[in-house]
Amino acid sequence: MVRHRIPTGAMLRERAAWTSVLGTNAALVALGAALVVLVGWQAALLGYLPLMLIGATAGVWLFYVQHQYEDTYWAHEGQWDFATAALEGSSYYDLPGVLRWLTANIGFHHLHHLSSRIPFYRLRACFEAHPEFRVARRLTLWSSLRSARLALWDEDARKLISFREARARAARLLTPPQSRAAA
Repeated sequence: MVRHRIPTGAMLRERAAWTSVLGTNAALVALGAALVVLVGWQAALLGYLPLMLIGATAGVWLFYVQHQYEDTYWAHEGQWDFATAALEGSSYYDLPGVLRWLTANIGFHHLHHLSSRIPFYRLRACFEAHPEFRVARRLTLWSSLRSARLALWDEDARKLISFREARARAARLLTPPQSRAAA
């Protein structure tokens, strides 16, 4: 909320970028002031906070599930490959049409990683025109709910697992071999 509202770094050297950020800041302040004058600060805050909470939650959810699925791509520094990481390390979140529109097609996250310069309104056409982009893991709303439990990378299995799976695996490894044979 604050970091991108202050022109820093290269933005200070680019007058158009600096003017754009400060102009947007002025518009936000004017809009907020008008809202406070029209409905009062309490009502403005009661409207703003839930919307901010919903938006932030949706943003975190979208980012999380598009990178946290069982067979995601993780590699050590020397073995990491840009294109493979883009196409296999982030998903294709196959959302219903309304949600695709509301999220500016971020479901085509793997294409965004491959080339962030593709405008959001061209992502679907790009996806459909190039079959090689369909290698990305397809997530649906239902499968994304199941992937929310995944939190730990299992280096041996090369996949994400849940804490429950990690505890079960640790218990199996700690059980003496003769106890395992008796069970």
